[in-house]
Amino acid sequence: MLERPIHNVPSLGSDLRALRKTRGLTLMQLADKLGRSVGWLSQVERDLSEPSITDLRHMANALDVSVSSLFRQNSVPAEELGHIVRATARRPIGSREAGLVEELLSPDLTDDFEVVHSTFEPGAQITDVVQRPTQEVGYIISGKLDLWIDDTLHHLDAGDSFRIKGQPFRWSNPYDVIAVIIWVIAPPVY
Repeated sequence: MLERPIHNVPSLGSDLRALRKTRGLTLMQLADKLGRSVGWLSQVERDLSEPSITDLRHMANALDVSVSSLFRQNSVPAEELGHIVRATARRPIGSREAGLVEELLSPDLTDDFEVVHSTFEPGAQITDVVQRPTQEVGYIISGKLDLWIDDTLHHLDAGDSFRIKGQPFRWSNPYDVIAVIIWVIAPPVY
């Protein structure tokens, strides 16, 4: 059994709890999906038990996130935990779409929102419409991106921004340059 962390620092357990709640799942529902007891899952969320790699794979699948998004950098100085995310220590998260790389800029998933650094390779696109119960704001740092919100096409360039309030959307980068976008999503979905 693990000892409780000395500092009130977000942890794997708090990230798992945030992901579970964001997806509207109860402890019992997620435990059932995992084939584990509610007590065990509760202990994991409170950092009293440590899940195995196999457990993490099952959790990632049940919560629709990548396994790598559940791992933290162990080399973060104690005074930076929960406050600072170095460029070299970002956690990969989100979609597994070909040509899209998403990294968490927020220190963890316990806030009312998350900040995501998204890189869209030339030719990358999603053809299925996405709709989720969130409010999202994006800012195009570089490149170009085509974004459909409610079936309306918007051609976005560096310096442009957008907002999606629970509407259906999809995106495409049909251009020859990488598009880099900062997304703010509330509540967190990754």
